Amino acid sequence: MNDRNDPNSSNPGIDVGRRTLMRRALGGTAALSMGALGLGASGTAAAAGGDVFAKHPEWRFVFINHVTTNPFFVPTQYGAKDACAAFGCSFQWTGSQKSVASEMVNSMNAAISARADGIAIALVDQHAFNAPVKRALEAGIPVVAYNADVKKSGRLGYVGQNLFDAGKALGERIAQEVDSGDVVGFIATPGQLNIQPRLDGAKAAIKASGKNITLHEVASGPTVNEEFSRIESYYVGHKDLKGMFAVDAGSTEGVAKTMAKHNLQEKGVKAGGFDMLPGTLDGIKSGALDFTIDQQPYLQGFYTVMELFLYKLSGGLTGPADINTGLKFVTKDNVKAYLATKSRFEGNSSHQKYIKRSGPIAAAE
Repeated sequence: MNDRNDPNSSNPGIDVGRRTLMRRALGGTAALSMGALGLGASGTAAAAGGDVFAKHPEWRFVFINHVTTNPFFVPTQYGAKDACAAFGCSFQWTGSQKSVASEMVNSMNAAISARADGIAIALVDQHAFNAPVKRALEAGIPVVAYNADVKKSGRLGYVGQNLFDAGKALGERIAQEVDSGDVVGFIATPGQLNIQPRLDGAKAAIKASGKNITLHEVASGPTVNEEFSRIESYYVGHKDLKGMFAVDAGSTEGVAKTMAKHNLQEKGVKAGGFDMLPGTLDGIKSGALDFTIDQQPYLQGFYTVMELFLYKLSGGLTGPADINTGLKFVTKDNVKAYLATKSRFEGNSSHQKYIKRSGPIAAAE
């Protein structure tokens, strides 16, 4: 069983050993002096990788999240922590535990009042964050969206998956796996912009396929435990389902557990979803799940810090951009590598490590 570790990133500071590793990887070939690793009396952080970056303040960025304790975001926090170690900055992780937009707005207002050097926020609501984003920008605080986006909010860039296209890929896969009949699409919090576009994309792709498939949208809840309970209860009341699918990490793991508990793969029920939680990977290995879609949450932390850092370093001349963190199907054919390797990149180990691979590399789909 993978042991998802808490990165304890509410105030991670700078880890000297990790900074050394990351800075060398970014371009420094010579060993860094102790003075180059710490903060000087002036309160500035030394240039990463020796002479790669100029000296700068130790900027503090605030990440505002909609489900702060959800295991999906463990690698996101590791990515942010590693980027801070590489670039000489720090970050705070805050927001809401159960996708309450008003709590996220409160956290954002607090960050603005505290004069954060940059704000990263999952824009899960179409309108709730427009005013806070405007206030932050007017206060000179750059704002970058991650994991969920509202382009018209005024944010400077977005780091995350193209969610509607990812949903279309899910729908196309459903149409390949199921000939006709009822299937269910579980969604933790209907309407929220980190997952609703996926379900909308899936519906569009199924309709375009021309197959007689009916996709039912079912809310599963914002926490992992209630998701499994609701998913299992729905199956018990709808045993004629041809497929069970999900558009978020917790619901996908709940589908995997329900499929395994009731041996549904032996009954011809198809199943799949998103993200790389331990129960999801185990479900793929056992055959309970046919697939999951990886969106690389580590990059959603690392690249977001990188963008905020470069914006601050360049005085606003460069940095923010839209970065698609990708779409990759994980199936029984390639799940072994994920199960065999424990890393910060997937959030199932706290240890820094160089992971050596060999053999040919599959082309992107």
